[in-house]
Amino acid sequence: MFRIFFIFANKLGKDILIMNEVLLMNIRNRAATWLTESYDEQTRSEVQALLDNEDPTELIESFYKDLEFGTGGLRGIMGVGSNRMNIYTVGAATQGYSNYLKKEFSHLKQIKVVIGHDCRNNSRRFAEIAAQVFSANGIYVYLYDDLRPTPEVSFTIRLLGCQGGIILTASHNPKEYNGYKAYWSDGAQMVSPHDKNTIGEVNMIRSASAIRFDGDNELIEIIGEDIDRRYVEALTSISLSKDIIDRQYDIKIVYTPIHGTGVRLVPDTLKAFGFSNIIHVDEQDVVSGDFPTVVSPNPEEPAALAMAVEKAKATDAELVLATDPDADRVGVAVKNNKGEWELLNGHQTALLFVYYLIARRKELGLIKGKEYIVKTIVTTELIRTIAEQNGVETFDVYTGFKWIADIMRQNEGRLDFIGGGEESFGFLCEDFVRDKDAVSACAILAEMTAWAKDNGKTLYGLLQSIYADYGYSKETGISLVKQGKSGAEEIEAMMKNFRKNPPKDIAGSKVAYIYDYANLVGYSCNDNETFTLRMPTTSNVLQYIAEDKTKISIRPSGTEPKIKFYLEVHIKVANESELPEAERLALDKIEQIKRTLSI
Repeated sequence: MFRIFFIFANKLGKDILIMNEVLLMNIRNRAATWLTESYDEQTRSEVQALLDNEDPTELIESFYKDLEFGTGGLRGIMGVGSNRMNIYTVGAATQGYSNYLKKEFSHLKQIKVVIGHDCRNNSRRFAEIAAQVFSANGIYVYLYDDLRPTPEVSFTIRLLGCQGGIILTASHNPKEYNGYKAYWSDGAQMVSPHDKNTIGEVNMIRSASAIRFDGDNELIEIIGEDIDRRYVEALTSISLSKDIIDRQYDIKIVYTPIHGTGVRLVPDTLKAFGFSNIIHVDEQDVVSGDFPTVVSPNPEEPAALAMAVEKAKATDAELVLATDPDADRVGVAVKNNKGEWELLNGHQTALLFVYYLIARRKELGLIKGKEYIVKTIVTTELIRTIAEQNGVETFDVYTGFKWIADIMRQNEGRLDFIGGGEESFGFLCEDFVRDKDAVSACAILAEMTAWAKDNGKTLYGLLQSIYADYGYSKETGISLVKQGKSGAEEIEAMMKNFRKNPPKDIAGSKVAYIYDYANLVGYSCNDNETFTLRMPTTSNVLQYIAEDKTKISIRPSGTEPKIKFYLEVHIKVANESELPEAERLALDKIEQIKRTLSI
């Protein structure tokens, strides 16, 4: 028996070895296509170095697949190869996008696009390459003169009546990454059918020879400060508390762009709202794609805000704001009741936005029964509670602001948009931008702080009063990083296991519902019945909902090599004095959930 097993195992090992050799040979053949005259000399040299290296790891990672143009565009590590961000993958994406724009808008005399970029290494170069490819295809290009926030690109598409646009950014990813976000004529990231059709066109570009790099400079217009001025003017129109800001104009606000695009426009917008005491973190005002003062430029991580918090302590500030490199996400730190600085999570920030925008509108008599807010399915359900109790409709969407923008598109002219947000530190307070906007978010957070102070509260105190009035919730996000091809396979296996073996109870509460968005099927555990989930498309997300309202959401990231877990528990409270005990109980529940999921 053991001999038979040994022979089988030995044969299996040989089979795997043969498979790996075949895979490596295919990858070498793919890499060899990048040695032709269609590619520049530096690229050919770098590819040859990968082929000559005895260790094939980097060769495999660079060429084992094509960097996928997904529904939001491209994102990947910079370098040579089909699975890397470089002028050829950017060129192919732009050529495919150009081909689709020309098909879809063939009736127009002139198709127009906007191009922006962030602070990352190679972002300007990639933006200029994209401008050359668009213009070579007869498309008129508005190219920003320097780095700009992602939401300003969305604003500009709508302002100038363009048919599309792109921004070169990898958001809050580490410095090795860059990315390419594509937009449609409404200023939003594309949804069906345009996303799939664009992907199809991009996938048809199989070699560099199919990319038109011979740009027409007559079709490229440099834009800049005039659009900035119009953007900031538009943002000031959303202020709800100008009179209060007049009284609280000098609250101390520490702001850091974390070396990114918010460096000028966030302070300019705060000043336009009426705030005069903006404190800079000088070291992080330095624009750099190397992000020299942080390990990761992600405002979700406490380390990214550490310097700003220290500045706040030194200056006795009242609010800390930090934006990611492309200024579409905002991190917030506030003083708690002990005078200690705390970072708010994305659920809490979204909760504050929704509460303030609804409560202040009610004070001003602006709630007419036609208002709505949008949140993602993994964002705290306490938002829905607040909205519903104040006569405001709630829409649930998938993670990704293109889905929030899609709801805005559907409701345009019918309902009034108050705001939309997601737990990953993105929020939108205005309807003339169709992507998350940290520039406006910073201004509204400052205004909210002024409003709270005018009512004798801190921003932290305002959050505590929300919990006391609507119930306490605690949310925790856990991301497991799984790099490369093997990591992607491990994430896929984990999702299969969670679907096949769902928990029967969560921290002592019976699982009541299971929602599998991959096939749009919901399951009622109590009734043993299935039902259809009403969403525009499928998505690889799995949710467990317990009888005590505990919610677990599991999904692979669409932009990073991670599997993400979103844990949410609810505790009933009668008043603010019960909040410390509620937090203790919530944390205990979360630990139980983590053990249940083995994470």
